[in-house]
Amino acid sequence: MSTMWQGCLAHTDYFVMRSSGGHDYGIWVTTPPNYDPAAAQAPVVYVLDGNWTVGMTAPPIVTQLDPLQPIQPYVQVSVGYAGKEAERWEELRNRDLVPPGEPIAKEYIDAVETGVESGVMTRGQADAYLAELGDSRADMFLDFITDDLHPRIERDYSTAPSGHGLFGYSYGGLFSLYAWLTKSTFFESIGAGSPGVLNSDSQVFALLEAMGDTQPATKLHVTFNDREILGDLAVYQNLSKNVATFLHRLTSRGGSVTSALMHETHVTGLQISFLSYLRTCRAQ
Repeated sequence: MSTMWQGCLAHTDYFVMRSSGGHDYGIWVTTPPNYDPAAAQAPVVYVLDGNWTVGMTAPPIVTQLDPLQPIQPYVQVSVGYAGKEAERWEELRNRDLVPPGEPIAKEYIDAVETGVESGVMTRGQADAYLAELGDSRADMFLDFITDDLHPRIERDYSTAPSGHGLFGYSYGGLFSLYAWLTKSTFFESIGAGSPGVLNSDSQVFALLEAMGDTQPATKLHVTFNDREILGDLAVYQNLSKNVATFLHRLTSRGGSVTSALMHETHVTGLQISFLSYLRTCRAQ
């Protein structure tokens, strides 16, 4: 498996790691061109949903050599699922990326039911998909990244002791907001692309309220897409409205946050949102 991924993605290693909670994760580690940690160590950028995102986010690591807009060196670590579980990544991400106690929006359930009616998923797949949301554990997954995975990356790839980043999209973006609100001192910058804040009672609002006027020093960059706002799908309309509300509440408290509107759909916005994060938070 490692050899295959090295052949498909330049400068990329692959391994499987078990969390302290007993879950296995597929890990892709992409080092920058000509990386020599003996000369200069690079920080880590963690990218979520590796089974979907690695092919679109790992190749842009060459932007570190872009003479027109160079990006600070970083080692990319994409986190996903391994073996048979890789086939269930869309289900398992609900467990790992959604904050504990996050309410399930009616519009989200309706969208899943529409998927069953249209034949996109079976009834069994839909039930399993929604069941993972009933016991969501973003807290455990965040601890896996910072406490289990990172020490191994730091040891094996001689990465820098600080300056690390995190990027997530959709529910991964919701996880990014959760990380910013709860454990942001580990990261220097966090990118949240089209965060899956699907309910006005989302945990991120409660966490923001509990934070008060003391905002994290970690840079936060949020993107969302105009087709989400202007399209006719209620689940994406709610996402846009709730993300805008989160941004308004944050900036009204004097919070330092950057944001950008992408001209994409929810599905096509991933790579451009990642590039927006790199350009905004990690430019040289």
